[in-house]
Amino acid sequence: MNELSTRRFFLARLHSLTGLVPLGLFLLEHLYSNAIALMGQEAYDRHVQTLSGIPFLPVVEVLFIALPLLYHAVYGIYIGMMAKVNPYRYAYRQNWLFVAQRVSGGITLVFVLYHIWAFRLSSLLFDAPVNYEAVQAHLQNPFIFAFYVLGVVATTFHFSNGLWTGLITWGITVGPRGQRISSVLRTLLFAGLCGVGVGALIAFW
Repeated sequence: MNELSTRRFFLARLHSLTGLVPLGLFLLEHLYSNAIALMGQEAYDRHVQTLSGIPFLPVVEVLFIALPLLYHAVYGIYIGMMAKVNPYRYAYRQNWLFVAQRVSGGITLVFVLYHIWAFRLSSLLFDAPVNYEAVQAHLQNPFIFAFYVLGVVATTFHFSNGLWTGLITWGITVGPRGQRISSVLRTLLFAGLCGVGVGALIAFW
């Protein structure tokens, strides 16, 4: 393996790892936190206060969320630009999933950046409140609500399908049987996470 191939191998593994570990775990935590809205305003606000009290929270957010997100997004855009995929000519299922992964990644990036601005940066820069009432008021706009639904669908699909490809990348599901089983699990995971995310949005609305 030459130096260029070694570098690409390392960058691809790092791209997969950042999507699965810091960003994937953050997604699961965030979905859980939002799902607490199903228990009512007091439970949600209490949970937000608990998260806000994490020591060195800005440092944690930069190291384990912002930087991995920046790398994952930039390298993901590079992969999308370099890939030669034609789902209309080669209508294989995995070919379509590859395209869907790139599209969902783009939607997810826009959605996450907007969400960070609306609730995290606005809180830091303008001392805007982040609580049940603020989220509820934000989602009353039907266009923003629809955008959030689209964002949740894209994000949960991107993670679920990325987990499936990650299992292959890391040599865990290398055979056809293992990939078929993980494909079923991917669908169930996507349905479950998407249901939780959209259900939380409906609870706010």
